[in-house]
Amino acid sequence: MDMAVGAGGPVAPRWSARFAVVAGTAAVLVLLLFAGLSSVLLIAVGVAGMVLTAAGVWWALVHRALLRVLALALAVAAPVTVVVLYALAGLLWVVLVSLALWAVAVSTGRAALAADSGPDRGAERRAAPPARPFLIMNPRSGGGKVAAFHLVEKAEALGADVMVLDPDQPSDVAELARRAADAGADLLGVAAGDGTQALVAGVAAERGLPFVVISAGTRNHFAMDLGLDRDDPAACLDALTDGVELRADLGFIGDRPFVNNASFGAYASVVQSPAYRDDKLRTTLELLPDLLTHDTGPRLTVRVRDRSVEGPQAVLVSNNPYRMGDPAGLGRRERLDSGVLGVLAVTVDTAAQAAGMLRGRHAPGLTSLTAHEVVVDADAPTVQVGVDGEALTLPAPVRCRVAPRALRLRLPRNRPGTPSGKPPMDWRRVRHLALTMGRTAAVHGGAPR
Repeated sequence: MDMAVGAGGPVAPRWSARFAVVAGTAAVLVLLLFAGLSSVLLIAVGVAGMVLTAAGVWWALVHRALLRVLALALAVAAPVTVVVLYALAGLLWVVLVSLALWAVAVSTGRAALAADSGPDRGAERRAAPPARPFLIMNPRSGGGKVAAFHLVEKAEALGADVMVLDPDQPSDVAELARRAADAGADLLGVAAGDGTQALVAGVAAERGLPFVVISAGTRNHFAMDLGLDRDDPAACLDALTDGVELRADLGFIGDRPFVNNASFGAYASVVQSPAYRDDKLRTTLELLPDLLTHDTGPRLTVRVRDRSVEGPQAVLVSNNPYRMGDPAGLGRRERLDSGVLGVLAVTVDTAAQAAGMLRGRHAPGLTSLTAHEVVVDADAPTVQVGVDGEALTLPAPVRCRVAPRALRLRLPRNRPGTPSGKPPMDWRRVRHLALTMGRTAAVHGGAPR
């Protein structure tokens, strides 16, 4: 059924916008009517609790032994104390109802904005099945998904030439892909983690061949942003018979391609530790204090166009920006063809700055930028980097760039996880949409009789 359309545009998103405005207003009225002037105190207590929690977490990260224990106790005690104070005042239910109404308002408002903008399906086009597809599969990826989902047998049944990597013999997957292309392969694909995906994707872009992602890795963030089913990697093979093609950007750090991101600073240094794989939590807690306080590790400088960020503890350069200001969408990218890198740099030196991170994208310790090229320099000859989950050490300075629409992606036509693409919340647009609905109704209602 087609969506009803009025003089001001689709009716359904305007009703959603009106509902969002009503729910948001109700959230405020519940506080005012049932808490009165105490509502101001309720908000102040809640904010204080969040600030103390953030400060406690920061102190726990930069200290060890007894001070870490005390900081963790503060981080736990602060929110518990807030809840107890609300309950003793008999206003806990008021806070919970108000928060629930506000959550409904934000969710409905974003849905209204998304519907009003219309679906963004990208430049997909139907693609003919490949004649000589070549797939590389890592049997250890994702805890053995290649065998568990019978990917080799299913791919070969579809006419693919499959190369299964030997876990005991390191392989140059990029060279394997180049040899396959030289031998006449007209499609390249990988069933492995994001690091391996990126290396073969680089060859596909270099040769102008379509590339298939098979979500057989542990996390497969790239597959997630493409809308692929990460719980059923065999469904990705539908791209060989019922596929569509679209273009995506490819990131490069030096000459090495990446599909997700390159991380610098504290996280990159932690994952380089030999002890990290055996005991991730203990290793992280042991190394973070010195890294966050700049007692160890190089001091970084990030240069983006005419801006410089001095001394960030963590830097993330991503192939297209990650969502910000949307807790439900953190770690996801709305688009993979915007033609720019996303840059997030975190600079926190005090507990007060850590508390300021609660402001999200507006936090003074968070720098969020987009650019075609990023340079990360250091006061050391080399920089430790995590590239799509792979730990590397590269000579400084490190240059990252994006190759717009360099990658031809071959995807299944039906992708159950395709992101909805909801825009960030914008109350001014929501109110405008709600009021426009009223004017539309008036136009269609005609003159009063």
